[in-house]
Amino acid sequence: MTMTTPPRLAHPAEALLLARVAQPVRERAAAVRLMVFDVDGVLTDGSLYFGEQGEMLKRFNALDGHGLRLLMESGIKVALITGRAGPITARRAAELGIAELMQGVRDKGAALTELAQRLGIQLNQTGFMGDDIIDLPAMQRAGFAASVSNAPAYVAQAAHWVSTQPGGSGAARECCDLLLAAQGRLGAFLNTPAVLTGPGAIQ
Repeated sequence: MTMTTPPRLAHPAEALLLARVAQPVRERAAAVRLMVFDVDGVLTDGSLYFGEQGEMLKRFNALDGHGLRLLMESGIKVALITGRAGPITARRAAELGIAELMQGVRDKGAALTELAQRLGIQLNQTGFMGDDIIDLPAMQRAGFAASVSNAPAYVAQAAHWVSTQPGGSGAARECCDLLLAAQGRLGAFLNTPAVLTGPGAIQ
Protein backbone atom coordinates (compact mmCIF):
# COMPACT_ATOMS: atom_id res chain seq x y z
CA MET A 1 0.00 0.00 0.00
CA THR A 2 1.45 3.35 -1.06
CA MET A 3 1.24 6.15 1.47
CA THR A 4 0.71 9.65 0.09
CA THR A 5 1.51 12.85 1.91
CA PRO A 6 -1.63 14.92 2.43
CA PRO A 7 -1.54 18.39 0.86
CA ARG A 8 -0.33 21.17 3.11
CA LEU A 9 -3.17 23.21 4.55
CA ALA A 10 -2.67 26.96 4.20
CA HIS A 11 -2.49 29.03 7.35
CA PRO A 12 -5.81 30.92 7.78
CA ALA A 13 -4.06 34.23 7.07
CA GLU A 14 -2.54 32.79 3.89
CA ALA A 15 -5.90 31.44 2.78
CA LEU A 16 -7.49 34.84 3.40
CA LEU A 17 -4.92 36.62 1.26
CA LEU A 18 -4.93 34.07 -1.55
CA ALA A 19 -8.72 33.87 -1.77
CA ARG A 20 -8.70 37.25 -3.50
CA VAL A 21 -5.96 36.33 -5.98
CA ALA A 22 -6.46 34.48 -9.26
CA GLN A 23 -4.74 31.09 -9.51
CA PRO A 24 -2.39 32.11 -12.36
CA VAL A 25 -1.16 35.04 -10.27
CA ARG A 26 -0.66 32.77 -7.25
CA GLU A 27 1.48 30.48 -9.39
CA ARG A 28 3.61 33.36 -10.60
CA ALA A 29 4.05 34.62 -7.03
CA ALA A 30 4.94 31.13 -5.82
CA ALA A 31 7.83 30.94 -8.31
CA VAL A 32 9.54 34.19 -7.25
CA ARG A 33 13.07 33.80 -5.90
CA LEU A 34 14.16 37.42 -6.49
CA MET A 35 11.81 40.34 -5.82
CA VAL A 36 12.88 43.76 -7.06
CA PHE A 37 11.27 47.05 -6.06
CA ASP A 38 11.36 50.52 -7.54
CA VAL A 39 11.84 53.15 -4.84
CA ASP A 40 10.14 56.47 -5.65
CA GLY A 41 6.42 55.86 -5.95
CA VAL A 42 6.60 52.30 -4.63
CA LEU A 43 8.56 52.36 -1.37
CA THR A 44 7.77 56.07 -1.05
CA ASP A 45 4.72 58.09 -2.07
CA GLY A 46 6.82 59.76 -4.75
CA SER A 47 7.06 63.06 -2.90
CA LEU A 48 10.42 64.83 -2.73
CA TYR A 49 11.01 67.26 0.14
CA PHE A 50 13.74 69.88 -0.19
CA GLY A 51 15.14 71.86 2.73
CA GLU A 52 16.46 75.41 2.64
CA GLN A 53 20.01 74.14 2.18
CA GLY A 54 18.97 71.97 -0.76
CA GLU A 55 18.88 68.73 1.20
CA MET A 56 16.33 66.19 -0.02
CA LEU A 57 14.07 64.07 2.20
CA LYS A 58 11.89 61.05 1.45
CA ARG A 59 9.27 59.31 3.55
CA PHE A 60 9.47 55.50 3.84
CA ASN A 61 6.88 53.21 5.39
CA ALA A 62 7.85 50.92 8.28
CA LEU A 63 5.30 48.28 7.23
CA ASP A 64 6.94 48.07 3.82
CA GLY A 65 10.37 47.79 5.37
CA HIS A 66 9.27 44.96 7.61
CA GLY A 67 7.77 43.18 4.63
CA LEU A 68 11.05 43.32 2.73
CA ARG A 69 12.83 41.89 5.76
CA LEU A 70 10.29 39.06 5.94
CA LEU A 71 11.02 38.18 2.33
CA MET A 72 14.75 38.03 2.99
CA GLU A 73 14.27 35.97 6.15
CA SER A 74 12.26 33.53 4.03
CA GLY A 75 15.09 33.08 1.54
CA ILE A 76 13.66 35.33 -1.18
CA LYS A 77 16.31 37.72 -2.47
CA VAL A 78 15.36 41.41 -2.46
CA ALA A 79 16.81 44.18 -4.60
CA LEU A 80 16.09 47.85 -5.29
CA ILE A 81 16.41 49.38 -8.77
CA THR A 82 15.76 53.10 -8.97
CA GLY A 83 16.14 55.83 -11.56
CA ARG A 84 17.25 58.37 -8.96
CA ALA A 85 20.51 58.23 -7.06
CA GLY A 86 21.27 59.54 -3.60
CA PRO A 87 22.42 58.74 -0.08
CA ILE A 88 18.89 58.48 1.33
CA THR A 89 18.04 55.33 -0.63
CA ALA A 90 21.46 53.85 0.10
CA ARG A 91 20.91 54.43 3.82
CA ARG A 92 17.45 52.85 3.71
CA ALA A 93 18.78 49.80 1.86
CA ALA A 94 21.62 49.40 4.36
CA GLU A 95 19.21 49.78 7.28
CA LEU A 96 17.12 46.91 5.92
CA GLY A 97 20.12 44.74 5.03
CA ILE A 98 19.50 44.93 1.27
CA ALA A 99 22.81 44.38 -0.51
CA GLU A 100 21.52 44.63 -4.08
CA LEU A 101 20.90 48.31 -4.78
CA MET A 102 21.13 49.77 -8.27
CA GLN A 103 20.72 53.57 -8.45
CA GLY A 104 20.60 56.00 -11.37
CA VAL A 105 19.29 53.27 -13.68
CA ARG A 106 17.58 54.34 -16.89
CA ASP A 107 17.09 50.89 -18.47
CA LYS A 108 15.49 48.86 -15.70
CA GLY A 109 14.74 45.93 -17.99
CA ALA A 110 18.41 45.44 -18.76
CA ALA A 111 19.28 45.97 -15.09
CA LEU A 112 16.82 43.26 -14.01
CA THR A 113 18.22 40.85 -16.59
CA GLU A 114 21.82 41.53 -15.51
CA LEU A 115 20.94 41.13 -11.84
CA ALA A 116 19.09 37.86 -12.38
CA GLN A 117 21.96 36.43 -14.43
CA ARG A 118 24.50 37.45 -11.80
CA LEU A 119 22.48 35.78 -9.06
CA GLY A 120 21.82 32.66 -11.14
CA ILE A 121 18.04 33.17 -11.21
CA GLN A 122 15.77 32.73 -14.23
CA LEU A 123 13.72 35.74 -15.30
CA ASN A 124 10.51 33.76 -14.77
CA GLN A 125 11.58 33.45 -11.13
CA THR A 126 11.90 37.22 -10.68
CA GLY A 127 9.34 39.78 -9.60
CA PHE A 128 9.35 43.53 -10.17
CA MET A 129 7.11 46.16 -8.57
CA GLY A 130 6.93 49.51 -10.32
CA ASP A 131 4.67 52.48 -10.80
CA ASP A 132 5.74 54.47 -13.87
CA ILE A 133 6.78 54.29 -17.53
CA ILE A 134 10.44 53.69 -16.71
CA ASP A 135 9.45 50.51 -14.85
CA LEU A 136 7.58 48.92 -17.77
CA PRO A 137 10.60 47.15 -19.40
CA ALA A 138 11.41 45.40 -16.11
CA MET A 139 7.76 44.59 -15.44
CA GLN A 140 7.46 43.06 -18.91
CA ARG A 141 10.50 40.82 -18.37
CA ALA A 142 9.72 39.67 -14.84
CA GLY A 143 7.79 36.49 -14.17
CA PHE A 144 5.67 38.37 -11.63
CA ALA A 145 4.90 42.04 -12.33
CA ALA A 146 3.29 44.13 -9.60
CA SER A 147 2.18 47.74 -9.36
CA VAL A 148 0.50 50.16 -6.96
CA SER A 149 -3.08 51.37 -6.81
CA ASN A 150 -2.20 54.93 -7.80
CA ALA A 151 -0.10 54.01 -10.84
CA PRO A 152 -1.22 55.29 -14.26
CA ALA A 153 -3.67 52.91 -15.91
CA TYR A 154 -1.26 52.04 -18.72
CA VAL A 155 1.29 50.90 -16.11
CA ALA A 156 -1.19 49.03 -13.95
CA GLN A 157 -2.50 47.07 -16.93
CA ALA A 158 1.01 45.72 -17.54
CA ALA A 159 1.03 44.16 -14.05
CA HIS A 160 -0.11 40.69 -13.10
CA TRP A 161 -1.17 42.05 -9.72
CA VAL A 162 -1.96 45.55 -8.40
CA SER A 163 -2.01 46.45 -4.71
CA THR A 164 -5.03 47.98 -3.02
CA GLN A 165 -2.74 50.57 -1.40
CA PRO A 166 -0.85 53.48 -3.00
CA GLY A 167 2.92 53.65 -3.14
CA GLY A 168 4.62 54.45 0.16
CA SER A 169 1.53 53.49 2.16
CA GLY A 170 1.74 49.73 2.49
CA ALA A 171 1.66 48.69 -1.18
CA ALA A 172 5.03 46.93 -0.98
CA ARG A 173 4.03 45.18 2.24
CA GLU A 174 0.87 43.91 0.57
CA CYS A 175 3.04 42.52 -2.23
CA CYS A 176 5.43 40.90 0.24
CA ASP A 177 2.56 39.26 2.11
CA LEU A 178 1.17 37.88 -1.15
CA LEU A 179 4.52 36.35 -2.09
CA LEU A 180 4.93 34.80 1.35
CA ALA A 181 1.38 33.43 1.34
CA ALA A 182 1.74 32.00 -2.17
CA GLN A 183 4.90 30.18 -1.07
CA GLY A 184 3.40 28.97 2.21
CA ARG A 185 5.85 31.02 4.26
CA LEU A 186 3.65 33.64 5.89
CA GLY A 187 2.16 31.32 8.50
CA ALA A 188 5.57 30.63 10.03
CA PHE A 189 5.96 34.29 10.96
CA LEU A 190 2.50 34.44 12.46
CA ASN A 191 3.13 31.34 14.55
CA THR A 192 6.57 32.50 15.70
CA PRO A 193 6.60 36.33 15.57
CA ALA A 194 10.16 36.61 16.90
CA VAL A 195 11.68 34.65 13.99
CA LEU A 196 13.55 37.61 12.46
CA THR A 197 17.25 36.96 12.90
CA GLY A 198 19.10 38.77 10.10
CA PRO A 199 21.29 41.88 10.34
CA GLY A 200 19.98 45.41 10.25
CA ALA A 201 16.92 47.09 11.64
CA ILE A 202 13.63 45.19 11.52
CA GLN A 203 11.85 48.10 9.91
